[in-house]
Amino acid sequence: MADKNGFFDLSKTTLSRRTALKGIAAGAGLALAPGFVRYSQAQSSAPIKIGFQSHRTGIGAAYGRWYEKTSAAAVKAINDAGGIGGRKVELVIEDDGTDPARGAEVVNKFAKQHKTDIVFGTLFSHVVIGSAPAAGENKIPYFVVSEGHHVASTKLNRYVFQPGITDVKSQIQSMAPWIAANAGKKVTQIFPDFAFGYDHRDYLPPALKAQGGDVIAQIAIPPTEASFTKYFPQIPAETEVIYHVMVGPAVLTFVKELGEFYGSQRPQLFGFIDSLEAVDINSPGLEFLDGSHFWEGSPRYAQPDDSAAQKAYRAAVGIDDNGAAVGDPKDVSTAAHMFGCWETLYVVKKAMEDAGYKGPEDRAKLVEATEALKEFGEGPEHPQGPKTFNGKIHQCFGIQNISKVEGGKLKVVHKTKIEDGLYEPEGDYTTQAL
Repeated sequence: MADKNGFFDLSKTTLSRRTALKGIAAGAGLALAPGFVRYSQAQSSAPIKIGFQSHRTGIGAAYGRWYEKTSAAAVKAINDAGGIGGRKVELVIEDDGTDPARGAEVVNKFAKQHKTDIVFGTLFSHVVIGSAPAAGENKIPYFVVSEGHHVASTKLNRYVFQPGITDVKSQIQSMAPWIAANAGKKVTQIFPDFAFGYDHRDYLPPALKAQGGDVIAQIAIPPTEASFTKYFPQIPAETEVIYHVMVGPAVLTFVKELGEFYGSQRPQLFGFIDSLEAVDINSPGLEFLDGSHFWEGSPRYAQPDDSAAQKAYRAAVGIDDNGAAVGDPKDVSTAAHMFGCWETLYVVKKAMEDAGYKGPEDRAKLVEATEALKEFGEGPEHPQGPKTFNGKIHQCFGIQNISKVEGGKLKVVHKTKIEDGLYEPEGDYTTQAL
C-alpha cells in the first residue's frame, strides 16, 4: 500500500491461520501428484526477500519513487503468476538518501539484519560505486538499474550485475552516428560532475570522432547546483550542438535557464532525457525545446507502434499515454529508466529458477546462473525491447530511442539496433573467486 508520498511499504506480509492451513492442505494434495513435489516444498518455504535500496530522499528522490512503483508492480505480476520457483517475493525497502556512504550501510543492513536474498534497485552511479564493496564483502548479489559504465568496466566485483538496462558507453556509441549526421559535428557537452557524468565526458568524444565529429568543450556542473546561468558563457560560439545530461531536482531550472540564455537563436540541442525526467515537457519556459531531440531508454509517451507487451507494462505500472501517473497529469514518471526495474526483477526470477535457488547458501549458484544468461526476448518480461547479456562483464545490451520534441510531446524518430552499442569487454568478472 502506498504512503502519502507515493512510496510502497512491502517490507511486511501477513498470513492468517486459515490461509496457512489451506496452503498446507493444498500442498499435501499436490504432493500426491507426480511432478509437484518440488513445487509444494517451495510453496511451504519462506518468501524470497529482495532488499530494495531506494533513493527515497536526496537528489535521486524522483527516480526512487517511480523505481519503487515499478518494482511493486513487477513483484505483484510475478507473485500473481506463482512467484519465483513457487515462492512469493517480498520487497524490503531502505532509503539510501542517494548517498554513497549510506548506500554501503544499507547493503550491510540487508545482508546482516534483514538477511535478504539479494540487493536490488540502485540508480545513481556514485551510490552504486560506494555500495558495491559491501556487496562483495557480504557475498550478496547486487542487481543495479543504474546505466553507468561502472559495472561493465569490471572495476567493481563479481557480485554486482546490471542486466536490465544498458550502460552509457553503449548508449553513446549507438547514438553518435545519428547525432553527427543529423544535429551537427561541433559539440559542447554539459554534464553532472560525478561518475555518471564522467561516463558521458569520457565516451562521447571518441564515439563522435569516429563519425567525423568533435567535442569542442566540456562543462561539468555539480548535480546539487540550483542555478546554471553562470556556466553558459563557457559554451563556444562555434558550437553546433549542445549535448546536455543534467540530473537532480533542479533539471527544470536548467532547461529554462538554457532557453532564456539563448532565446530563439540557439545551437541544436541533444539531451539525455535525464535533463527532463519527472518534468512536464509542457511546463512554462520549455517552449524553446520544440524541435530538439532526446535520448530515451523506454519512451515516455505512448507511441503508435507500441507492442502489446509495452501497453500492458504501462498499464501495470500506472502511467497514461503522456507518461504521467494515471489520474494525476502533474506526476510525471521517470519512464526512460524505471522499466529497468521491471526487467531486472524478471532476470532475477529467471536466474534463480535456473540455479534452483533455495536460500542464501545458493548465492554463488545464483551468480553463476546469471552469468550464464545470453539473451532476453522482447515481451511481457522485457517490454522495452530485446536484449543480449554478456556474463563476463555483467551487462546487457539493447536498443535506444531518439525522440523529437514535437507538439508538446516526445515522438520517437529513430531506434538503434543492439549491435550498434556492442563493444569489446574490458575484463572478465567470471575469473574472480566467489
